[in-house]
Amino acid sequence: MSEQFRIPRGMPIRPVEPKRTPTPTRPDQKESQFAQILESKLRASTVKFSAHAARRLQSRKINLNDAQLNSLEKAVNKIKAKGGRESLILLDNLALVVSVANRTVITVIDGETLKDNVFTQIDSAVIT
Repeated sequence: MSEQFRIPRGMPIRPVEPKRTPTPTRPDQKESQFAQILESKLRASTVKFSAHAARRLQSRKINLNDAQLNSLEKAVNKIKAKGGRESLILLDNLALVVSVANRTVITVIDGETLKDNVFTQIDSAVIT
């Protein structure tokens, strides 16, 4: 029963590293981590505006209030639930074309310029 254990030549010998136990987190660290995760999730869920859409809003002096932004968010969520990819959202006196997958408003059309427009490459529409 005396078996010998041989290390092949050229095989490096390394010391065994001790197990590292994670340092316990303080309660305030956990709250801080939770707040960071929550904030990142909230940022990820909000609708963004492309550079083109932002220029349109600025040039036409359109300011969306919190209620309009919430309606836009809800509309995008509904479209996503139904499987829409590119959608037209009619919000008050505005038409917004939205990429649902990117949660990004691609363009914004308002008031008089809205008349006689043809919207192509959309697969859904929501009126809010």
